[in-house]
Amino acid sequence: MTTTLKDRIRAARSGGPAAVEQHDQAPDVPAELADVKGHEQVEPAMNETVMAWLKRYEKDFEEALPAHIDSAAFFAAVRAVLPKLAHCTPASTLQALLTCARFGLLPDEKHAVIKREGTTAVFVPMAQGFVDLMYRSAAVDSVHVGEIREHDEYSYEPTAPAPQDFVHRPDLRKPKEARGDVVLCYAFAWLKGGARSQVIILSREDAEEIRDEYSQAYREAKAEGRADTFWHTHFLQMWRKSAVRRLAKVVPMSAELVALVKVDDAGEAGQVQILHAPDPEDARLLAEAEAASVAAEASQDAPTPTPPRRQRKQPRRTTRRERRGRKQAA
Repeated sequence: MTTTLKDRIRAARSGGPAAVEQHDQAPDVPAELADVKGHEQVEPAMNETVMAWLKRYEKDFEEALPAHIDSAAFFAAVRAVLPKLAHCTPASTLQALLTCARFGLLPDEKHAVIKREGTTAVFVPMAQGFVDLMYRSAAVDSVHVGEIREHDEYSYEPTAPAPQDFVHRPDLRKPKEARGDVVLCYAFAWLKGGARSQVIILSREDAEEIRDEYSQAYREAKAEGRADTFWHTHFLQMWRKSAVRRLAKVVPMSAELVALVKVDDAGEAGQVQILHAPDPEDARLLAEAEAASVAAEASQDAPTPTPPRRQRKQPRRTTRRERRGRKQAA
């Protein structure tokens, strides 16, 4: 029996039998090409099939993309990245791209990257992608991410009040080579209302510890003598991203930002990512629930109704018979 991707995801979340057998498959992908973990050997020509599938499921991608992301811009970024995914299985490519779409991030190597690990396509949110989701939470006014080079002037005094606790004065007139190698990466945010978040500062050693502990792809590459993981080829970007990820834990986190952290962790651990991505239907239900909550709070603040005006009681008029009877009695 054919099942949809949404059915397989729900089965995987509930721990049903379909979770073991089917959750790794992309919708209607032939069985011999449906290994999302990347064990199948795929010829570069298969990218034409992947693009055809993307066109076939264009409506699903449009439903997954937030309203502010143009589907044409998303697919343009996808076409640019497909040559790098030539040896990836179509199933893993489709799921990585659909996961990227559900967060409304472009795979443009600035907001997000779709990287190849063996024959598996993996979605990697970058520092700017995390920053974008912080802005969407409506609790963050601005985010600053930077790196301190060896000869830059800076000071950090955690016990001092913000913003005197952290100062970075780079001499931007000098070329980067003259400023020296990067020694620290940092990130902080200004929140709505004027408060500033904690400053997150990571040394190279901190970044290497994060890489060694959480990146299964890096550990496997190291064991096999390879140097082709994203930590190998884009270390500074991953260092900056690690600082932003830690910042995400000290600012007000939206449900979408929490999901992005889980998806990123799943990618580092070599797990299926789309199971943790926000579902468009769930997002709609959440929006409706939030709207109902706002309406309920508004109803509690409604003004007290004005009590009805008290009518004046008029004396009862006597009838003609009653008046006649009183005269006769007198």
